[in-house]
Amino acid sequence: MRGRIRHPPKDGISTLMTRRPLRSTASVRRRSLCASLFGLALLALPICGCSLFGDKDALPPDEPADKLYNEGLYLLNQRKDYKAAVKKFEEVERQHPYSEWARKSLIMAAYSHYQASDYEEAVVSAKRYVTLHPGSPDAAYAQFIIGSSYFDQITDITRDQARTDKAIAALDEVVRKYPDTEYAISAKRKLDIARDQLAGKEMMIGRYYMDKKDFTGAINRFKIVVTQYQTTRHVEEALMRLTEAYMSLGIVPEAQTAAAVLGHNFPDSPWYRDAYQLVKSGGHEPTENKGSWISRAFAKMGIGGSRANSGG
Repeated sequence: MRGRIRHPPKDGISTLMTRRPLRSTASVRRRSLCASLFGLALLALPICGCSLFGDKDALPPDEPADKLYNEGLYLLNQRKDYKAAVKKFEEVERQHPYSEWARKSLIMAAYSHYQASDYEEAVVSAKRYVTLHPGSPDAAYAQFIIGSSYFDQITDITRDQARTDKAIAALDEVVRKYPDTEYAISAKRKLDIARDQLAGKEMMIGRYYMDKKDFTGAINRFKIVVTQYQTTRHVEEALMRLTEAYMSLGIVPEAQTAAAVLGHNFPDSPWYRDAYQLVKSGGHEPTENKGSWISRAFAKMGIGGSRANSGG
């Protein structure tokens, strides 16, 4: 260790030399060599991972990967301690990053986050799995966790539906990329619910415009339901509301078409009875115009057709 630099005494360097006997050159060299060797020994001690007095902070040896993994499974399935399970699975990745156990632990960490309702972390872990192991048999499950995490955060139709959009995109990818897996079946069921949610949002806004007598604004909203969400439960009401809006604007052919398409596809619907009576009260019959966007929208889905139904 270096000390402070001291100034020589006032009587000069010669005084220092007269006060201390001269040492031989060999003696000085021996002392320098001993000091150098001692310094090297001290430097070498940390490299060996030990000290003369013991290292209390020395890292413990790695635990077997399968032991850590099974402990994580126990915490997950038996104890329901999802956060503790995540730590075990993450420890497998840290200690054995290139092992098959690390791959399995990553997907289980994503699932543990999902079980803990820690959806953001579940999405992060699952996306990382899909990126690192796109060809793995568990890639479909990881993608399903992403979609389910967004799905479970869907709010009621009065609030923003950004999570619903993300859920639909992620679940649709499960169906598209992994159509033959069990997760595709579950993804389709959740997709139906999510799409119904978005259709419900459009219907709510459309009704608001109807109450405000903004029939053009209402038509634009009901049009979204008819063109994008035909398989949802809201399409029947959307067709009836279109009949109502077009009749209010005096666009009778479109009102007749909306009523006719409604009657053709949902003849027993109470919404069709309302649409039929509405058109009939104006002195008209439900009649489909094949050139109407309504007719084309249903024909594109393979469920349209012409029908002049005179019953209510």
